[in-house]
Amino acid sequence: MEVLSVASELYPLIKTGGLADVTGALPGALAQSGITMRTLVPGYPAVMGKLTGGRVVAEIADLFGVPAKLIAGRVAGLDIIVIEAPALYDRPGNPYVSPDGWDWSDNWKRFAALSWVAAELGQGLVEGYLPQIIHAHDWQAGLAPAYIKYGPSDRVKTVMTVHNMAFKGFFGPEIFSQLRLPPHAYGVNGVEYYGGISYLKSGMECADYVTTVSPNYADEIRTPAFGMGLEGLLNGRADTVLGILNGIDITAWDPATDKALVQPYGINTIHQRRANKLAVADRFGLDGVDGPLFCVVSRLTDQKGMDLLLQIVDGMVDLGARLAVLGSGEGYLEDGFRYASARHPGKVAIITGYNEDLSHLMQGGCDAILIPSRFEPCGLTQLYGLRYGCVPVVSRIGGLADTVIDANPAAIAAEVATGVMFDAGSAHALYEAIRRTVRLYANDKLWKKIQRRGMKSDVSWETSAARYADLYATLIGQKTDDSSDD
Repeated sequence: MEVLSVASELYPLIKTGGLADVTGALPGALAQSGITMRTLVPGYPAVMGKLTGGRVVAEIADLFGVPAKLIAGRVAGLDIIVIEAPALYDRPGNPYVSPDGWDWSDNWKRFAALSWVAAELGQGLVEGYLPQIIHAHDWQAGLAPAYIKYGPSDRVKTVMTVHNMAFKGFFGPEIFSQLRLPPHAYGVNGVEYYGGISYLKSGMECADYVTTVSPNYADEIRTPAFGMGLEGLLNGRADTVLGILNGIDITAWDPATDKALVQPYGINTIHQRRANKLAVADRFGLDGVDGPLFCVVSRLTDQKGMDLLLQIVDGMVDLGARLAVLGSGEGYLEDGFRYASARHPGKVAIITGYNEDLSHLMQGGCDAILIPSRFEPCGLTQLYGLRYGCVPVVSRIGGLADTVIDANPAAIAAEVATGVMFDAGSAHALYEAIRRTVRLYANDKLWKKIQRRGMKSDVSWETSAARYADLYATLIGQKTDDSSDD
């Protein structure tokens, strides 16, 4: 089975968040089910710099006003098709914003082009390559199902995966005439959204199936509290909305072989994590290693609950905890953690930006990872935490609730607890969860049981990849049935 994945990020070529981890890991996981997945990705400088030995498989004279080439190659074990269009993608900064932090003004065009090329590939643009499924990820690829639905043939089936409903890819109605869609596509059952155009809504409306990245989030987004204005659409097609939990690459994330760690370790040598804890403390300028060391590896935004953490950071220090923060985001939150560090030298520290190796070291050395999100479609950092014995302390929300078992008295007695949970959106609940975690940490025997149980959790892609394979097979079956009725 041939599947074309369409994504704006792909680890290890280009990454700003968890989307890249998912799109980078899924092809290998699906290969075990006999599925060949190629990924269509824009030709950003970071991608073009890693692409060697590729071959031009198509030339496009007019890709939304600019010339382009499609280059097929294999990088880091991934089969990719890259859109080489320097006028659209050869820019500094991350994929979406300029170095000064503003969205590129032509993002509507840059990602419409990504989706349009995907649809053309689905119609046979490249001789000898005809995918049966187009799997679009998030708003940047959201127009791909629309181009298929309103194109000359809907032979290829489409899946739209929503990684985060908060990012809708919303643009004004003035761009519609330039999107290469027929006039009737601009409507409530097409790409129109509250008087403009939402690429995410377009994909959710037009795809054969919509998936989200956890079962709980699939339920949540069908409610007004989390649906962000799209709950009606989702409830109207509830039988084609699935929640499939993300996994992680357990080869790239393996504490026994991870070269980013000062001291690798396993489930039976968990005491060796102490060397990594010392290294984290040294890197962040934190005192000692006797008390519990909490970490944050996250975008610093209100969605991630970082404002809640700032409200209780002083009380956290009073409990004897220390905090290491790695991330960047809203300026006032970055400043808030800097002020907390100044108030509590040696107890609280922040390193802004993102560092892949450091994130591994923090998972391998910190005692617990804080994820106080107000909403969280799936989350990957808690999965890394489970894998590394870095106990997740998480909001009872979305994929966090699907993957962590709270260390309440019943779960402790049943020996199934893997972390600590609390009600989302409450600074008080977060503080109480941290206080409970500090108490659990003081019981060394119990704490190590919780760590080891987390390390035994199945956080791989195996089960979830099988669910995607079943979904693809269902779609191919639908296609065959439809064709046989012709």
